[in-house]
Amino acid sequence: MNSKIDTVIFDLGGVLVDWDPMNLYKKVFESEEKATWFLNTVCTPEWNIEQDGGRTIAEAVKLKISEFPEYKKEIEMFYQRWDEMFTGVIQANIDLQQQLINNPNYKVYALTNWSAEKWEVALELFPFFKDFDGVIVSGIEKTRKPFDVIYQLIIDRFQIIPKKALFIDDNLENVNAAKRNRINAIQFTGNELLINQVSKFNIFP
Repeated sequence: MNSKIDTVIFDLGGVLVDWDPMNLYKKVFESEEKATWFLNTVCTPEWNIEQDGGRTIAEAVKLKISEFPEYKKEIEMFYQRWDEMFTGVIQANIDLQQQLINNPNYKVYALTNWSAEKWEVALELFPFFKDFDGVIVSGIEKTRKPFDVIYQLIIDRFQIIPKKALFIDDNLENVNAAKRNRINAIQFTGNELLINQVSKFNIFP
């Protein structure tokens, strides 16, 4: 393993915080089955990720209501009650983030797919997002993971040497994209402690 990692890049949702639209919609619909149908058919992941890529919430909501007018109220809830989609934080990973930030041997950044319009809200909900040495927010940049351009953006903006960087994401497609851009990368699935995963790269905060 590379013993000279000097930069660690965190994804946020699924790595530092738990986010799942089901947390909201199982309260909205009478059954979990109906909530699952809604999130697979109406407010789908494919629809949501376009907001992460820069599409405005107003445009997205208007588009979806035009397709499913009978679910106007439920569609509007997606961003009106967006904060209810979080169940909390992944404390062990936040502890790792903080240890790395406080270690002068490492630079610590975030690379996240996140709506620009919800970023300030996120900073209020999760103040530790402000502790990074730098953050790339997809919605602000109007591009997103797993497109190569966002990986090159973080490399260039923060003068990162890819072979000396480790990227952590819960999405395998994003992990593979990082590797394609010559960045070391691991997928966090929750099946193994993240601190154990990063230690395999000789990172000991």
